[in-house]
Amino acid sequence: MSDAKPLALVTGASSGIGLELARQLAERGYDLVINARDEARLQRAAQQIRAAGARVTAVPADLRDYGRTEALFDSATEPGRPLDVVVLNAGVGRGGAFTDTDLADELEIIDLNVRSTVHLAKRAVRHMTAHHAGRILVTSSIASTVPGSFQAVYNASKSFLQSFTQALRNELKDSGVTLTSLMPGPTETDFFHRAEMDDTKVGRQQKDDPAEVARQGLDALFAGREKIVAGSARTKAQALVNKVLPDRIKAEAHRKMAGPGSGVRE
Repeated sequence: MSDAKPLALVTGASSGIGLELARQLAERGYDLVINARDEARLQRAAQQIRAAGARVTAVPADLRDYGRTEALFDSATEPGRPLDVVVLNAGVGRGGAFTDTDLADELEIIDLNVRSTVHLAKRAVRHMTAHHAGRILVTSSIASTVPGSFQAVYNASKSFLQSFTQALRNELKDSGVTLTSLMPGPTETDFFHRAEMDDTKVGRQQKDDPAEVARQGLDALFAGREKIVAGSARTKAQALVNKVLPDRIKAEAHRKMAGPGSGVRE
């Protein structure tokens, strides 16, 4: 990589919001280190991002693994260039009743959404504070504001990320490093299919454009904002409603949207 451009690391970059974040960072003049677990999809994503004129290093790695997470960050910083932007976007979900879902799936959600984010944030924060500059974008969700009936562990993982990001932002307010939480609503990605939620109301409803979500997220990041509810006017309205509704009502509403089979009932 040439050192003429600033450098960004994006996880979960093979599709959806992550791919759009990486592609738009390339359009904004960044070189990229991108990561996802699926090597073939990641290499296809790298080709799309290079079309925007960026130099791209693709590092396939399963971030549930401590050693591979370390290796990813080492790869991103190996050229000796400072990381100007880190986007912690990798995540996974699973729908279904907690009594029926596999414990292994729930632990995978925690390992990827929570554990790997904390791991990479630790490395990124120390790297950036040493350089007295840097921006970190963490993909949370408006799900962080709702008790997630039939997505209990996923929503809780996003609540963790929301609190974690805001706490670090306060800790680092005098360091030159900023953190921004990206809070999308339901977005047109593979998420609901992978989460086995194709038969739910939320899985079948119209969803937001990942390119628009990414654009709003990056605008907020570079403006130094603490958080952004990104997506359509409907998503932003839902986030406002969530601020005033009691948790028990939000949990019941989530049940009606995410309950198995809710999208095919009369």
